[in-house]
Order: sequence, then structure tokens, then C-alpha cells
Amino acid sequence: MPMPTPSRLKITDVRVVPLKATRDVGEIEPAWSPGRMMQVQVGGGSFVEVQTDQGLVGIGPAMDPQFLPAVKSYLVGKDPFDVEHHAEALRYFVLGIPYRGVAGVDIALWDLIGKATGQPLHKLFGGGRDRVIPYASMIALSTPEERAELATRLMNEGWKAIKLRLHHESFKEDIRTVEAVRKAVGDRMTIMVDGNQAQSSGEWQPGVRWDYRRAVETARALEGLGCYWLEEPLPRYAYKQIAELCSNVDIMIAGGENNRGIHEFVQMVETGAYDLLQPESMVLDGITTLKKVGTLAEAYGKKIVPHHGGGNLGVVAHLHLVASWDHAPYMELLHDPPIGDYRHRFSIMANPPKVDRDGYMAVPQLPGLGVEINRDLIAR
Repeated sequence: MPMPTPSRLKITDVRVVPLKATRDVGEIEPAWSPGRMMQVQVGGGSFVEVQTDQGLVGIGPAMDPQFLPAVKSYLVGKDPFDVEHHAEALRYFVLGIPYRGVAGVDIALWDLIGKATGQPLHKLFGGGRDRVIPYASMIALSTPEERAELATRLMNEGWKAIKLRLHHESFKEDIRTVEAVRKAVGDRMTIMVDGNQAQSSGEWQPGVRWDYRRAVETARALEGLGCYWLEEPLPRYAYKQIAELCSNVDIMIAGGENNRGIHEFVQMVETGAYDLLQPESMVLDGITTLKKVGTLAEAYGKKIVPHHGGGNLGVVAHLHLVASWDHAPYMELLHDPPIGDYRHRFSIMANPPKVDRDGYMAVPQLPGLGVEINRDLIAR
């Protein structure tokens, strides 16, 4: 006797839902955008909802409302399970932008698929670990003394790894910062370093710019300090120079957070640029493409650690992916307390994941993303 087949889900609506802010935390100056302050709130912002005819609702990170008419025109009436086709079509029909484009819709579709099948996303992606190691990704440059003090505090709270932003005016100040942190934590924390030299798609960007010589000198100094990787030490598309750097130093060279298409990652691996890839779902229009970069990295023997995922629901999507990848040793989590504490952005969730005293973050086990929006924050 044939098994009955459930009726197909049909998308009935796509919404951008605003959220209330309950508290202004303050502002912090990101190292990658000197002179421009980042405002931090508890709550606030918005999220995407994809609704279906069977009452299931998928959620994802925010999208600019200007894209809503085009997204609805394409998606309404379609089956969310056709997510691969939808990802390509939305990329064609909707001229997305990083962090405010259709990535939230793609993630909401995957959330729907998980809810419809009753499985958390990491199981749909192939399973693996039930918890991952997040690293505390600093936001500000700060001083060697303050970074050493904060690293010590994080270590005592259980954190296993920290990423420092390093592009002070002088090479000596950069290295002094790492030396101070290494002295403070010994070998009890992994230290990563980010040069933030690939923010621009061209040649100019604010702040200190490194040439090839400074990149090499920095990489070799960091090797001596036992650092795990050096991130974005050269311009975004300088693949040949990056490949040359990789071949001339022992420390892993990481990057890729601002690259917008899978073809760019193909160029990276074929030229030998980067030892560790850092794709960003909120730049690649979702986790459908990010999953493919993960397969590409595995095929070329490279590690992968996705960029931070925008701070809330995108991070949860990354958490599931990292848990399913054997070649993903860490997960990035923006955490520069007190103002840049990751829990401020996680506050939009009713059941957010947390970093435990052992330095791990458990992967949600409920279907889909496994988290829900705090309904008290929805602006009505």
C-alpha cells in the first residue's frame, strides 16, 4: 500500500515585521568604519515572515521593505521546498543589497522547510555536532591594556577564543596589542586577528591601509605569538597577492566576508587565495549559496568559518551550518561587551542560544532555526 503524501505547502504572504526597541544601550565605533558610530539597542529592527496556507510561518533576518513587492510577486503561490530555484530567481528579480536584501527570505524558507519536516536545520544539512565553539569577535580597536583586560574576563567566563581588530597607525602598536593579550591569557585562548583590509571593493577605504610588506611582517609576527589566523590583510580582489602571502607564511590567511558571488570563491580557491574561507550569508543572499561555498571549501581542502551573520537570526542559521561542517572549527559571534555584547542583538528572540560556561553554544533542537521571535517586541 503506498504511503500517503502530504499536500504541498503554498506560500501565501511575505511580510517585514517591525520590532520595538526597549532600551538604548549606547554606541561603539567599529574598527572597520572609523569615525562612524554603531548604535546598539535591546530589541528594535525588524524580521521577515514567510506565511503558508497550512499555518506554518518561516522567519528570517530583516529585509529592506522596498524589495517586498518584487519578492511577493515572485514567491506567493509557490512551494517553499523549491528553495534552490527560489534563491536563483530572487537573485535575478530582486537587486539585493548586503545585510538588507533577500537573505532574510532565503533563511525564512529554510526555517519553513525545517518546520514542515519537523527537523532542526543542522539535521537537514547532514547532522554533526550538537554544540559549536563561538569566538568573541571584537568590534572596536581599543588599547592593548583594555583588550588584555577584556580577554582575561572573557576567558574566566569560559570563552575559548577571541578575535582582535588590528589596524592601528603603527605595526608596533598592532603587535603590542596581541602581545598584551597573549601574556594575559597564555595558551588558554585561541587568538585570531582581523586586518579589515578588504572592506572596499576598490582601492580606497577609511583608516589605515596595509601594503604587501606590512601584511607579511604582521603575519610573521603573529606566527611567533601563536595566532590562529590573520584575516583580510590585503584588498578584496588581490587574489594573486593573497595567494603569494599564503605561500610565504605559516599562519592561516582568512577572508571572503564581502565577496558577493560563488564565482568569486571559485576564483579564490583556484588561485590559492586564503587558507580559510569566511563567506557571509547576508552578503550572499542567504544560506543556500553559503552551503555551496562550504562544499567548495571542503573540495579544495580549506577550512570555513562564516562571517557574523548580521547579529541575530542570521547567526542562528550559521550556527546550524557550522554544526554540520567538519571543516568549520569555529563560529563568529560579535561580542565586545558591555556595549557590543551579543545578547543585545539576540534579545529579539524568545529563546536565544547562549554561550555556556564551557565556551560552547548549543545548537537549537526545535524544528527549523529552532528559535522564535519575542512576540512582546512586535510593533502593533
